[in-house]
Formats: sequence, C-alpha cells, structure tokens
Amino acid sequence: MYKAVLVGADFQRNNLIDYYMEELKNLTEASNIEVVYSVTQAISKITPNLYIGSGKVSEIQTFVANLDANLVIFNNELSGSQIRNLEEQIGVRVIDRTLLILDIFASRAKTKEAMLQVEIAQLEYILPRLNGLRESLDRQQGGIGSRGPGEKKLELDRRRIESERSRLKHELSEIVKARKVQRKNRTKSNIRKVAVVGYTNAGKSTLLNRLIEFTTKENDKKVYVEDMLFATLETSTRHIVLANNKEFIATDTVGFVSNLPHNLVESFKSTLEEINESDLLIHVVDGSHEYYEQQIEVTIETLKEIGVHEIPVIYIYNKSDLMNNNITPNHHPHIIVSMKNGYDIQQVLIKIEQELFKDYKVVSLLIPFSEGELVSYFNEHTHIIKQEYTNDGTVITLELSPILKGRYKDYII
Repeated sequence: MYKAVLVGADFQRNNLIDYYMEELKNLTEASNIEVVYSVTQAISKITPNLYIGSGKVSEIQTFVANLDANLVIFNNELSGSQIRNLEEQIGVRVIDRTLLILDIFASRAKTKEAMLQVEIAQLEYILPRLNGLRESLDRQQGGIGSRGPGEKKLELDRRRIESERSRLKHELSEIVKARKVQRKNRTKSNIRKVAVVGYTNAGKSTLLNRLIEFTTKENDKKVYVEDMLFATLETSTRHIVLANNKEFIATDTVGFVSNLPHNLVESFKSTLEEINESDLLIHVVDGSHEYYEQQIEVTIETLKEIGVHEIPVIYIYNKSDLMNNNITPNHHPHIIVSMKNGYDIQQVLIKIEQELFKDYKVVSLLIPFSEGELVSYFNEHTHIIKQEYTNDGTVITLELSPILKGRYKDYII
C-alpha cells in the first residue's frame, strides 16, 4: 500500500491553503493511499527545477525516510522535469494533484464514454511532460499515475501518443453524436429539463434518488451513491412525474472539485453539454462544510468554463443535520435541507415546481363532447383544477405551459 507525504505551495496566502490541503488529503484517501504527513511552504515564485525551495525538498526527504513513505503528492501542478528532479532528490515516486485526480477518474470510469474521456485527458497530461515522465516511469512500474482504463500501457512516444489521442477523440465523437440524437428526441417531447450540479460528494446523486422515491417510486431507477469523492462519473437521467402530472427530466452530472484539471473538463464537455440544454439548474451545496462558499464559487467558475450562462438556478444547501451553526446563504433562491428527511425532499419538489413551471398559466377550456379524447389527454398529462359538464361540452380549468396554451388556444373560454 502507498504511504504518502502531501506537499502544498502557498502562493496567494489567502487562508485557503488549509482547505486545499484537506481536499488533497480526501482525494488521496479516495485512491486508497494512506496519508502520513502534510507539509506546506509559503512561496512568492516557483523554483524552476524543483517548484519549491531546495531546503524544503530536503525536509520532505527527511519526512519520507522517517515515516517510511513511498509517495509524495504535490497540490500544485508539476512539469515533467520537476517531477524527475524531485524524484532524484527525494528518492520516491512524485506525482501532482492533476495526476492524482486523473488516476481517480481512471479507476472509477465504467462506461465506454467515460473511459474515452479520461484516457484523452491522460494523454493530454502526458504530452508536455514526456521526457520527465519517461524517466519517472522507467524507475516505477505500475501504481498511482500509471493506470488507465483497462490498465492500458502506452509507450511514451510523442507520435504514438498523438496518434492514439486522435483515434480516441474520433471514437468519442461517434458516441457524442448518438448522445445528441437522444437529447434531440427528448427536446421534441417539450418536457422541461433539470440538471443537478455541484461539488463532488455534496449529495447530488442522493437528491436524484430521493426525487425518484417521492415521485415515480421506481427504486430500480436509483443511481449509485457512496460517501466518497467522485463516487461515479456517469451521467444519469431520470423521468420525474409529480403528483399534479407536471413532469421533467432530471440529470445528475459529474461533480466538480477545486483546480479540476483543464484537460479533464475539456474531455468531459460532451457529457456536460446536458447542463447547457437545461431549463433549470439545481446547485447542491454541502452546507455542513467549513468552506461551502468556496465550493459554490468553484462550481460556478467551472460552469462558466463549459459555457453555461443565464440558466435559472436553485441552491439546495444540503446536510442541515450535520450543520454546527446556522449558515447564511448568499445565493437565491435557496432552501436548506437534509436529504435524509422526507419532509425536506417534498419542500425541494415544491421549490423546483415553483421555478421550473412559473410560466404556466391557469386557463379554462371548453371541450366539445365529440372530442372526448382531449379530456382524457388533459387528465393524464396536466394539472386539472376543476372540471364540469355543460350543455356545450366539458369545461376544464387547468394549468398549461405556453406551448400547450398556444396549441389549444381555440378552446380557451
């Protein structure tokens, strides 16, 4: 088993280094690596050959020897030559935060699409670091940072890697085309679309499962949930039908994290396109986390990076049962809940309905008796407020979307 010393260089000195190092610790443990020590250094500029100062490197070497560590993980992104030089001085394997995250994604990818996306990101990471990584991997066989989907080994040759990257991108593009056809078919149905977004392990998948429990009650439709970072990379879409016949498509997306590797964001853009085509975003926040505001900002910035703009957002501050103090949300509209509480989930559904269907209008329609199939349609697919029979036909008072209101305008009283 790996035993790691964690290293962080503090540039900004804005009191966030503790947060970043705690997150690095969580990421490390998510890879089943034992953390034996953490060390930070405040620096004003990068040392070209080692990233941090040589004195601090010697200090890390001592920690590694005394604690029997066999891995050093930097919170900062390293160049290939820096990795090589650090390994020569410290004497054990050295990786950075980016490679650690890529390794976690590689181990969790289950679908063909996710595997392709991760492998492309890995190749993008390797290319500018070929020389340093070649020597590093010559000394180290297997383990953290060398794993890919299917444990595939690639010779560290630029032409081979560029050729493989091109092939994988073409294969991914074919899957993306099929996904776009599926989205186009859902768009034709005019069903509203909701994307669940947020920091990893904030409770997005739990929210989707609770929505399923309280609406469709189809437990076999539930998604995988575990209390860990990046428990799943798969995008899950479920059809949610409310008691009043209003319905929407809910999509659970991959979680975000601070300093998510740019190449990984680029590779997963095809998956995250689901967010761009949504009518509403549900931003799930771990309200019990000390740095929940920082996590909100990371999610907002990542959404901007993938081109998400001007989509209405509901902020769901989750884990109220774990909150030690009353938080003061700065984002609206919002609701503070615990996904463990059934009553809270009902409040979430009310909030979603208020935001997602706020353009629905209450109208009265007069449906001739000869068109009884329309009455059946409205009873099955809309929220009927009142229904009565007259000499001229059936009068229905109901809520209609702008599209349905336009389609049946000739029946409006």
